[in-house]
Amino acid sequence: MKTKIYKIDGDAKGEMDLPAAFSEEIRPDIVKRAVEASETNKKQPYGPSEEAGMRHATEMQGIGQGMARVQRLTQYGGSRAAKTPQTRGGRRAHPPKPEHRPKKKINKKERAKARRSALAATTKKELVEKRGHEIDDGSLEFPLVVEKGIEDIDKTKDAIDLLKNLGVYSDVNRAKKGKTIRAGKGKRRNRKYRRPKSILVVLPEGTEGLRAFSNLPGVTVKTPETLTIEDLSPGGDMGRLSIFSVKSVNQMEDW
Repeated sequence: MKTKIYKIDGDAKGEMDLPAAFSEEIRPDIVKRAVEASETNKKQPYGPSEEAGMRHATEMQGIGQGMARVQRLTQYGGSRAAKTPQTRGGRRAHPPKPEHRPKKKINKKERAKARRSALAATTKKELVEKRGHEIDDGSLEFPLVVEKGIEDIDKTKDAIDLLKNLGVYSDVNRAKKGKTIRAGKGKRRNRKYRRPKSILVVLPEGTEGLRAFSNLPGVTVKTPETLTIEDLSPGGDMGRLSIFSVKSVNQMEDW
């Protein structure tokens, strides 16, 4: 499979052969299963204290007293119930257990195939558009491969100029405008806002561009060694808009 190489000014300068991983069969079912397994295995075990709801001085009156046989607080003369699940301030009946480790298994070969399949999906324009990415230039070939100059960009304003030249900066604006307040308890846990995923930029280790692009909203910057299936298909949705440097594409021969 061949693709165009783009210059910093956005014009095409030639073609290059893509590694075999970019030609993998696209399997949405395997990708979805691999992403779900990865997200599940990152969950942290949680649960209440073993003493939660049980820190009361109680006693039980026994049978034949004409009252329910539950633990009752001694300080109230044995009238108010405590500790049992149906009482105020009592323990939970079936709380989550910290010793339970949520985990999903997936075969090594299946996980490797899913990662290559997610990488191959970045070459399909219809999948990129279906995922919701906004593209100004309809003649672009995916994935976007840019010459070596992208690795030397050390300022965010230069990174913005490059994205504008390529005709994909509108997708960054989409992520910027799409910032919303999260629903649920996450608002109280230091993750109040949610933002759409925008462009994925893959550059070699130690290049200046790793920092310049990371300041843009919704943009993910990775190296070929740290690139994961969750970066290529966030939430299991294939076809993320991706930009590679020529060197980073060559480093993916062994994928």
